[in-house]
Amino acid sequence: MPRATRHTLDIDAQLVEFIEERALPGTGIYPAMFWSALAGLADDFGPRHAALLNRRADLQARIDAWHRARPGRQGTGPQYRAMLSKIGYLVPEGADFQIETRDLDPEICAVPGPQLVVPSTNARFALNAANARWSSLYDALYGTDALGSVPVGGSFDAARGRQVIGWARDFLDEAAPLESASHHDVTRYRVTDGALCAEIGADVAQLADSAQFCGYGGDVETPDMIVLRNNGLHILLDIDAAHTVGRLDRAHVADMRLESALSAIIDLEDSVAVVDGADKAIAYGTWLGLMRGDLEERFVKGGREVARRLSDDIAYTGADGRTAELKGRALLFVRNVGHLMTTPAVRDASGAEIPEGILDALTTVAIALHDINGARANSPAGSVYIVKPKMHGPDEVALADTLFAAVEDALGLARNTVKLGIMDEERRTSANLKECIRAAKGRVAFVNTGFLDRTGDEIHTSIAAGPMLRKDDMKQAPWLAAYEARNVEIALAAGFQGRAQIGKGMWAVPDNMAEMLESKIAHPLAGANCAWVPSPTAATLHATHYHRVDVIAQQNAIVQTDRNDSLAALLTPPLAESGDWSADQIAAELDNNVQGILGYVVRWVDNGIGCSKVPDIDDVGQMEDRATCRISAQHVANWLRHGIVTRDDVEAALARMAAVVDRQNADDPSYLPMAGGDSLAFHAAADLIFEGAGQPSGYTEPLLHAYRLTRKETTGKLRRAAS
Repeated sequence: MPRATRHTLDIDAQLVEFIEERALPGTGIYPAMFWSALAGLADDFGPRHAALLNRRADLQARIDAWHRARPGRQGTGPQYRAMLSKIGYLVPEGADFQIETRDLDPEICAVPGPQLVVPSTNARFALNAANARWSSLYDALYGTDALGSVPVGGSFDAARGRQVIGWARDFLDEAAPLESASHHDVTRYRVTDGALCAEIGADVAQLADSAQFCGYGGDVETPDMIVLRNNGLHILLDIDAAHTVGRLDRAHVADMRLESALSAIIDLEDSVAVVDGADKAIAYGTWLGLMRGDLEERFVKGGREVARRLSDDIAYTGADGRTAELKGRALLFVRNVGHLMTTPAVRDASGAEIPEGILDALTTVAIALHDINGARANSPAGSVYIVKPKMHGPDEVALADTLFAAVEDALGLARNTVKLGIMDEERRTSANLKECIRAAKGRVAFVNTGFLDRTGDEIHTSIAAGPMLRKDDMKQAPWLAAYEARNVEIALAAGFQGRAQIGKGMWAVPDNMAEMLESKIAHPLAGANCAWVPSPTAATLHATHYHRVDVIAQQNAIVQTDRNDSLAALLTPPLAESGDWSADQIAAELDNNVQGILGYVVRWVDNGIGCSKVPDIDDVGQMEDRATCRISAQHVANWLRHGIVTRDDVEAALARMAAVVDRQNADDPSYLPMAGGDSLAFHAAADLIFEGAGQPSGYTEPLLHAYRLTRKETTGKLRRAAS
């Protein structure tokens, strides 16, 4: 691909064009300033990255040696913990402290609610996420299995519509109850003297808590919108007697909109397949459109072209009669890549690729200048929110903190303008979480458990100890409960309450909303003030949990409880005995893992899709990204290492499951079949398993990037030959 020289750097020409002609104009940062800053950051921080990555490898080698000498559970007791301290894997825990982060927006520090994560390479998804601040509860209930069944296609089902209205009225009775009455019985809503009046025949009911009424739209006697608030989240009742649904409802409520995704993460990492400068320009372009507020995506829906843009704020008349507004969009984070990968998009003076995280840090903050120096539509507080994944321990968090400080200096920003989201998804970070938070106490904006990557690292760190439990059984292992509880307890002890987010991980089955409604309420009950969801619909349904649970009260109870010493449980690997399973159970587990790897990798390598709903072995759609692939690959690599399966077993499973994945993708005209073992994607999947034990921290990125680059190069050669 064409290259260009800037300062001492050799850069992909498409990235240069994007930075100089699209990203920087309007920021006050000139191209020469930007490239000089990037070269300086690469020179300064590149060696620091390398040193910390070498430290990771050294610690892993020491842990592997320990387990080889003491296989199985004999290597996991108090002596193991002492060894981890001796080698520096565990660091001494210092005195108590409070975080010092300032200039945070209310979505971060004041109001609990759902959080969406979307790939930056898909502008349509990004727009959906930004606009998912407000979504229809009626649509979420009608169009999913949340009511216990899925709708039959075709025309509107009035009976199902009445079922939706009934569910929503039950919810409203709980979230914003009336005094001695039910919303089910209301025939009309009106506003009198700044108060909501609910007519029930000749009677009039008031809200049990009058402060829950925020305002209205339209006329006081016949409002077309009622604005309510509960636990900081707003509920909008849209009233329209002429609407199809409004005609079914006694009070003519045509829809109930919930404030849903309070925040969203625009992802440059696990959910994307970004491997070169052209890919980076596309991914950064989405972030640019969001920060400038002009992102637009055109597509054909129902036979006509649709233009999707960012939503406006919602205007209404407050209870005091004054004009008021509700923010129309989610507060946006951007997730940079971790410390591991370098990028061919930029090479230094020696010809070496620079760390991709350095490029991300400077570029995403420079793009955010459009917001913080402009209308501040994203962050009225004037902050830039960056999630930093896959950090191992306090030294790596300190590196991110120092890097962001250097970026602030380069771009003329005040110290700690850039806020840091710490992903607690690696074992060394979990074990040292208090000190990780301390390392960034001036800018930390959240800690979030990522149980998928965390499971992958759990397997890899103890890969030499012995065979791991089956994946489903691993979810009940003591380390996982300790991990989730410690994250909340340590963050609250460090002063996160009212100052920063404490998050929980993704719901991975987007079609199973009934199950999500039943189980994901556990996250606010655990004291987490945000949790990840895969879609706007899931955000709306998950928002009902934050109405039902007072997260602040849950946090108060946790703060007042003495913290248990759960480090021993956290550091106990989920080991099994080799005789725990039958041959059929082993074969089923192997097939399940291999099918998941192949189903995900084929889209990554051949199509550049980093996250999608991939059918599992039972044809149930699962949200898959690199984290889920990491678990499956490491699990098979672990069982290979300890003789639970053989190479022949794995090769047979790969051949068998390639045929399954080919069948599942038979309707895709762009799909390249894997059966026969000749496809690049098939070989990538095999390498993830057979080379898995030797991959740094068990990550999938090095192999996936190499195979994707090969696929792009091959496709490019074919296109050039055809032309």
